[in-house]
Amino acid sequence: MSPADPVAGRRRGGGAGTDLDRLVKELLDAAGARANRDQLTEILTTAVRLASEPTDRLDLKITNAALREMAEAFRVFAPYRSVPKVTMFGSARTLPADPLYGQAKRLAATLARAGWMVVTGAGPGIMAAGLEGAGRERAFGINIRLPFEQGANAFIASDPKLVEMKYFFTRKLMLLKESDGYAVLPGGFGTLDEAFELLTLLQTGKAEPAPIVFLDVPGGTYWQGWDRFVTKEMASRGLISPDDPALYRITDDVAVAAAEISGFYRNYHSRRFVGSLLVIRLKSAPTQAELRTLNRDFADLCRRGDIRPTAPLPAERRERDHLDLPRLALTFDQTRQARLRQLIDALNRLESAPPLASL
Repeated sequence: MSPADPVAGRRRGGGAGTDLDRLVKELLDAAGARANRDQLTEILTTAVRLASEPTDRLDLKITNAALREMAEAFRVFAPYRSVPKVTMFGSARTLPADPLYGQAKRLAATLARAGWMVVTGAGPGIMAAGLEGAGRERAFGINIRLPFEQGANAFIASDPKLVEMKYFFTRKLMLLKESDGYAVLPGGFGTLDEAFELLTLLQTGKAEPAPIVFLDVPGGTYWQGWDRFVTKEMASRGLISPDDPALYRITDDVAVAAAEISGFYRNYHSRRFVGSLLVIRLKSAPTQAELRTLNRDFADLCRRGDIRPTAPLPAERRERDHLDLPRLALTFDQTRQARLRQLIDALNRLESAPPLASL
């Protein structure tokens, strides 16, 4: 690179880097940016790096579209961050007369009545069913522009909570990132791609723990066949952990599906890492007897020590991170994500846990 390259100068600690720092600071000041300036600085510096390297035009177009689409999606979701959301996946080919359509619509309506919002891909089929069941006020659509589909369905078209996207990867990111629970109904390649990606993120700890329900119609066999493949072919060959099926639940009952999603947050609130410690925030703390049982049943989750109550840690206090909630801490073995899900289930079943909310 040329010695005059500002990014190269920044990496070497030279004067050009100092000039870039000053220009970036002035740009952020002009934009009125006050929070998260470290991240904004990195974004702008990355853009300059693309300008200073022989980046292909197609690469630039992909980067530009992806960043623009994500920024728009962040803006749309921002006012609703405190509202629980469920993302529904399923076939775009499911017709309104299909019992699956009615099943998806009923699940969305049940969760909407309980205060949830519903996120779907905004196309036809199961996506339309989910948005119809939720109602426009409680619906989000993240539409993918395809040459053979005519835009968003009638239940979300022209709504301010509709986002249009060019790329599947940005659309999938927003479908997964913004939700607290997931419902998957039978579908084709796209549905299974979304389901396996979600399971992969949970299995590897790259996504926050969340409930996944695979919903069929009464007597349906789609998910039973899929589950046989997962348990008989994948788990039996050691390709996944024997505990990994705990990451999902299969049912043909809308009430069971809704309870699985909302019940995940009966007592469990959230988690975060503070150094090597996993901190689990709860609505009600376990009793001493319940804590002894948890340590007996889930000792394998701890790399050392045990599961123990803790006050908010210094990093949590600095960030005022849910300081009112009781919490447990453990040195978590991060290869055991499915077992963590089982621990969360156990925390939700404690007698000391809050009562289940009615749906």
